[in-house]
Amino acid sequence: MTRLSININKVATLRNARGGNTPDVEAFAVEAQKCGAEGITVHPRPDERHIRRSDVYALRPLVTTELNIEGNPEPPFVELVLDIRPEQVTLVPDAADQLTSNHGWDTRTHLAKLTTLVRKFKAAGIRVSIFVDADPEMVEYAHKAGADRVELYTGPYAELYPADPQKAIELYRPAAEKARELGLGLNAGHDLNLHNLTDFVRAFPWTAEVSIGQAVIADMLYFGMKETISRYRACLGK
Repeated sequence: MTRLSININKVATLRNARGGNTPDVEAFAVEAQKCGAEGITVHPRPDERHIRRSDVYALRPLVTTELNIEGNPEPPFVELVLDIRPEQVTLVPDAADQLTSNHGWDTRTHLAKLTTLVRKFKAAGIRVSIFVDADPEMVEYAHKAGADRVELYTGPYAELYPADPQKAIELYRPAAEKARELGLGLNAGHDLNLHNLTDFVRAFPWTAEVSIGQAVIADMLYFGMKETISRYRACLGK
């Protein structure tokens, strides 16, 4: 079954807005796992505008499910990941000042770079996922780079879904099926929510993991943590 990993960046954003330690990122991660989260995702950026390097170190012993660290594999990020050794690293081609991830790797153009990075992380025992658009060629070259998984950028899926759910699903089918054909694990993330998640995982039941942040944290304001996580797990058939 598809695992639910919760991205806690927005919790850190709220904390950083006022300084201090409210809300407590570490306590939030612990409680989320108790409520049914099957992974914790963090995306530390160079400006530390949400998750900080110190947060990642503090979270490592507290995450008893799976820790997924995502980000642009510049040298400081690579150093952090190799030091922390999470269960999974997700390589994302973000610019330093990017508001949020909005595109995947051109894995063909960056094949040599990605291959080197994948080898380095896998040698440290870390599962490697590469963030890609819903393009079967990009999936194929992620496989050539040696990745264990790809994470499909689901922003376009979420944008199209309200007007035409079936068209949104079919937009992703070639890439999702290419991943399965090549034996790559399939992850998905960006703008997935309580309205569009169920149809995605029903269409692609081999999805190993979804990583969701903004929508989950926003829904917790309405429903609370336990009820929100329960609703997302229900979308995954749990």
